[in-house]
Amino acid sequence: MNLLLLAAPTGALDATEVTRLLLALAVLLGTARALGELARRFSQPSVLGELLAGILLGPALVGRWLPDIGAFLFPTSGPTATVLSGIGTLSVTLFLLVAGLEVDLSRIFKQGRSASIVGFMGIAAPFAIGYAAATYVPNLVGYEAKAPHQVFTLFVATALSISALPVIAKTLMDLYLYRSDFGMIVIASAVFNDLVGWMIFAVILGMMGDPAHAHSVGTVVALTVGFALAMLTIGRWIIHRTLPWVQAHTAWPAGVIVFAITTALLSASFTEWAGIHAIFGAFLAGVALGDSTHLRERTRTTIAEFVNSFFAPLFFAMIGLRVDFVSQFDFPIVTTVLLIACVGKIVGCGVGARFAGMPARESIGIGLAMNARGSMEIILGLTALQYGVIGERLFVALVAMALVTSMMSGPLIQRVLKRTRPRRFARLLTAKSFVNSLQSYDKRGAIAELSAALGRSAELDAKMIESAVWAREEIGTTGVGDGVAVPHARIEGLERPLLAFGISKRGIDFNAPDAEPCNLVFLILTPKSDSGAQLEILSDLGRTLKQRELREKILGVGNYTELLALLRADLAAR
Repeated sequence: MNLLLLAAPTGALDATEVTRLLLALAVLLGTARALGELARRFSQPSVLGELLAGILLGPALVGRWLPDIGAFLFPTSGPTATVLSGIGTLSVTLFLLVAGLEVDLSRIFKQGRSASIVGFMGIAAPFAIGYAAATYVPNLVGYEAKAPHQVFTLFVATALSISALPVIAKTLMDLYLYRSDFGMIVIASAVFNDLVGWMIFAVILGMMGDPAHAHSVGTVVALTVGFALAMLTIGRWIIHRTLPWVQAHTAWPAGVIVFAITTALLSASFTEWAGIHAIFGAFLAGVALGDSTHLRERTRTTIAEFVNSFFAPLFFAMIGLRVDFVSQFDFPIVTTVLLIACVGKIVGCGVGARFAGMPARESIGIGLAMNARGSMEIILGLTALQYGVIGERLFVALVAMALVTSMMSGPLIQRVLKRTRPRRFARLLTAKSFVNSLQSYDKRGAIAELSAALGRSAELDAKMIESAVWAREEIGTTGVGDGVAVPHARIEGLERPLLAFGISKRGIDFNAPDAEPCNLVFLILTPKSDSGAQLEILSDLGRTLKQRELREKILGVGNYTELLALLRADLAAR
C-alpha cells in the first residue's frame, strides 16, 4: 500500500536524485563521525576529523582522483546540490543555537572587572593588529579585491579577534579547570568576547549589502543592533517566563527541544530577512535561552547532543566539499594569519589579565585558553566567503589557524601552569578527611559533611569552611562531569592546601555538564596567597580521574587504606 498520499510538488526530486541525496548524506555523516571519533582518541577536537572528512571527499582528493564519483555524490548544481545546501544552512543555524546556549551572561556580571578587562583586551589587541595588517600589507592576509577594501579590513580584524567558546569550554573541562577560578574568568571573558565579536561581524555583513534584500546599509545596521538589544533584554525575559510553562505542560525533553529550536529558527529567519545572516539570530536565541535559570543542565546537554551528533558533523564535512584545500593552501598567508592571531590574542588577554590582578603564570594561561578559535572561526570565515568578503586562500588560512590554535591550547596551558614539583591531590588526603559514605542527598549537605571532616582533620572552623565553599559554589557549580565534583575555596591566612574526599553511593546532583549525579566529591581549600595551588590540584585530579576504570575502583573502596593503596599505585604507574 502506498503511504505517500500527498501529490509530489513541482520540481520534486526523482528517484535518482533521492538515491543520490541519501547516499551523499550517509557517506558524509558516516565518514565525518568516524574521523571525528578518531580525532578525539588522539585528544584533538572532533571538528578536526569532521573537516578532514570533507577535504577527503571533496575536490582535494575524491574530486581529483575519482571525479565521476565525486560529481555523482556531491554535484555543484541541481536539486541534490540545493537540498544539501539547505541542510548545511540548517545545520550551522542549529550549531550556533548550541554555541549560544553555552553563553552564561551572569558570568560576566559575577566576574565583573576581571572578565571585562580580559574580554576587552582580547578583542582590542588582535583587532588593532589585524586591522593594521589588512590595511598596510593586505596581500599577506589574502586580499583578492572581491569586496571593498574597508570591509575586508574590518573583517580580518574581527576574525582575528573572536574566540571559540565551545572549544574553550571543552578544553577547560578536559583539564578539570572549567569550574576553577581560572576557568570562570576565561569563560566569562570568552562570553564577552564572542558577544561583541559577533555583533561587529553582523554590522560588517550589513555594510556589505545584499541585492536580495531591499534594506539600506543603515537600516541593516540599525536592525542588527536593535534586534540584539531586544533579544538580550525583552526576549530573554519572555523566554525565561515561558520555559516553566513549556516544561510543565509538554513531554520532556521533546517539548523544551522543540521550543528551543522553534525560537532559534524564528530568530534566525528574522536576521536573514534583515540582511545579516541566519546564524546571528540563532546565536542570540541560544544566549537568551541559555541564560534562563529554568533551563536545566540536562536539557542543555540533550539539545547539544542532538545537534552535535548529526547536524554539526554534516556541516563541517560540507565545508571540505566547497574548497580545494590543497590547491588553495598558501603557506605565507597561513603563517601570517596564524602569527597575527596568536600574538594578538595571547598578548592582549595576558596583558588584560595582569591589569586585572592575575599572577603572571595564570595570565599567560588565560591568553592561551582564549586563543582557541575552533569551529566559530571556521563559521565566520565560511560566511564571509559566501558573501564575497574574502577569497578561498584566506578561508583556507582561517581554517588552518582555527585548527592549530585549538590543538595547541590544552597542551600549552598544562605546560604553563605546571610547577617544578606539582602537588598531587593523593598526598593531601588523610584518614580523618575521608568520608567513605556521604549521607547527604544534595550538594549543600555534602559540602557541610566534608567541611566538618576537614575541620576535624585540620583543626579549623567547619562553619567557616562551609560558608567559604558554598559562597564559591553559588557563583558557579563545581560539578565537572564523569560523576566528579570539586567544590573549593581560597582561604585568607591558610598555610597549605587541604583536601577532603567523600563518596556518595547514590550520587548527588551538582548540576554537572553531563547531567549525571556526582559520586566522588573532592572539597579543596587553598591559601589565597598561593594562586597556583588550586590549579595544580585540579589539574592532577583531572589527569587521574579521566580513567573510567580508576573512578569505578575508587567508588568501590571499603576504607581509607584501600583508597590510599589504589591512588599510590596509580601515581607510581604514571
